[in-house]
Amino acid sequence: MYTAILASVRYISHSLFPKPIANVPHKYEKRYIRLNSQLYIDTKETKMVQTLQAQAIDLRYLIDNFEIELVTDSDFFPEWQEDLPEISDFEQQLLDRVKAGFINLLEYPPLLENVVRMAVLDPILFAGGFFLEPFYIRAEESVELVTKDEEILVKGKVDALVLKEQFWVMVIESKRLTYSTEAGLPQLLAYMLSNPHRQKLSYGMITTGGTFVFVKLLKEGRPRYALSKGFRTRDPGKNQLYEVLSILKHLSQLAITSLVD
Repeated sequence: MYTAILASVRYISHSLFPKPIANVPHKYEKRYIRLNSQLYIDTKETKMVQTLQAQAIDLRYLIDNFEIELVTDSDFFPEWQEDLPEISDFEQQLLDRVKAGFINLLEYPPLLENVVRMAVLDPILFAGGFFLEPFYIRAEESVELVTKDEEILVKGKVDALVLKEQFWVMVIESKRLTYSTEAGLPQLLAYMLSNPHRQKLSYGMITTGGTFVFVKLLKEGRPRYALSKGFRTRDPGKNQLYEVLSILKHLSQLAITSLVD
């Protein structure tokens, strides 16, 4: 039912309708509709949803809106240190070339996000067999996360998503070298929270090409997450990319096992 109201030409132009009320002080708006040259108010209330980009949010936002909690107890995330598989000589040789290529690229800045993916991340995923059955890769996959009150929609695109069938195995966020992994953490956590499937456990990885950090998220009850130590590509001594690939393989297998369980 519409309630007729008088519209003063002095304040309201015919060319402005239909148009919502400007500067609405609350979360609902009333919609104006013109019927037979008469101006009416639709008394049906429409919920307004604010849209945010994932790269614009921070940890405080996730804590306040999704109650996410950092766990520092090492017993919560032992998977990045225990029962890691050995990697083959061929994989080690490939990772040595990845490291050498990365060090070479450092002499030709800037090392942007796309270059990080091509030169470092993609070869590691190839070496790990993530382009082969039973896995497949999606790049720039669009995801959405809605707050509990459904008033805010967080949108973004996952840099790389490893899947088995339709289920998420590993969520990967890559950043340009000049960023820290800390800068990518809120964005990665938002993507992991947005998993559309009923997976309580998920794993993720943040990389700048020069540093890798693994993330575990448990969504059962209040969301909790923990981090691995950082692995540095150019550090002297044993190539730390060996460990990165080994952990990546292990966490992916654990993610698959959790789907069966």
